[in-house]
Amino acid sequence: MLPVAQAMPTNILMPALSPTMEKGNLARWLKKEGDKIKSGDVIAEIETDKATMEYEATDDGTLAKIVVPEGTQDVAVNSVIAVLAQEGEDVKTAATSAKTASQTAAKPTAAPTPKTSDKPAPAAATGAPKAASAPAPSSVPRGGNRVFSSPLARRLAKEANIDLNRVQGSGPHGRVIARDIEAAKSGRGLHVPGAPAAASPLAAALSDAQVRALYEDGSYDFVPHDSMRKIIAQRLTQSKQTIPHFYLTLDCDIGKLLIARAEINDAAPKDTDGKPAYKISVNDFVIKALALALQRVPDANVTWTDGGMLHHKHSDIGVAVAIPGGLITPVVRNAEAKSLSIISNAMKDYAARARTRHLKPHEYQGGSAAISNLGMYGIKDFAAVINPPHATILAVGAGEERAVVRKGQLAVANIMTVTLSTDHRAVDGALGAELLAAFKMLIENPVMMVV
Repeated sequence: MLPVAQAMPTNILMPALSPTMEKGNLARWLKKEGDKIKSGDVIAEIETDKATMEYEATDDGTLAKIVVPEGTQDVAVNSVIAVLAQEGEDVKTAATSAKTASQTAAKPTAAPTPKTSDKPAPAAATGAPKAASAPAPSSVPRGGNRVFSSPLARRLAKEANIDLNRVQGSGPHGRVIARDIEAAKSGRGLHVPGAPAAASPLAAALSDAQVRALYEDGSYDFVPHDSMRKIIAQRLTQSKQTIPHFYLTLDCDIGKLLIARAEINDAAPKDTDGKPAYKISVNDFVIKALALALQRVPDANVTWTDGGMLHHKHSDIGVAVAIPGGLITPVVRNAEAKSLSIISNAMKDYAARARTRHLKPHEYQGGSAAISNLGMYGIKDFAAVINPPHATILAVGAGEERAVVRKGQLAVANIMTVTLSTDHRAVDGALGAELLAAFKMLIENPVMMVV
């Protein structure tokens, strides 16, 4: 007689809610142990650096065991967060099987972080000679028998089968630390024997302890970074270190735009409560003008990759929105084909949901260019940091009355200063100037946006 197949428990894994997501926070469980679950039920809320997403079940069964409690931060993608008992399976047996899963899920948070592990270990703990008697790291040849490195870096190098003699250190005095091993895994930062020595690494930033030692205890409040602030810091640092920024600035006369804006808003249809169907802002004109400018200068509507250039067919414009703890850049897709009223209403919806962190990943990922507008704060002009994978970002200042000269006569005009930051690998000076000139022509003659 054939044995009866037994139902097996299903591990519920931490989902990857975006292509770049590596960790997330388990904000809240919406089901409790013992609850019946159907496919499509929302069982938890997962918090990424940009948004809070609902996690839907993909199978039917009973929630046998919650492995990762709500409120847990930095849960690695694909780690087990719960166990689902399928129909016909004993719930207690499934819950028992979660013990191993729990240990697996705990590993990412139990591992020491590079920040703490990369501090020089005490001489007594490592058996290394004291700093006073140790030879200067810079005097040790890369091919020598000893390379100065952190304990974590040595472990990671051993696991990845990487020769420490070939790794370019970026720590103090050229010390190899964890991030150098991670870079070496992708082929970056490796020293080729016989090749010229690499340029001296940048000086390492002050550690947390070094910074706090500069200030008297009790003279400050310490607020730990949340995941959003950490990711913003990482990406902006990466942007400035890896993208050669180039800046172009010019002034735009927005007198005609302000007249057109007032006429459009006055003519907006109203509902029974007297609320207008739309209210166009200057920023809506800026989005539309940049989108059309990218269509007129298609060689600037690109994204750089090491293998080649991505030439985008549409103008997908990201717009920086300030939210508590940071910022997010929702993307207006196909902005060149959208009317000003559609762009305006879309941005109001994005901004409202961004502030409650309820944007979906596809609503803020990708895009071909971006806009950062600080005019509402009275900022006259500034230069914005490029948001990868974009090749350009337009920084928009306040529109204000300024003295200008027209046909030899002094006059007053409404002037708005804009600065275009470009990735010089993809959009060089002349091409950036061409794009900015196309933008200026459109923003100064708004009727051209509807032709």
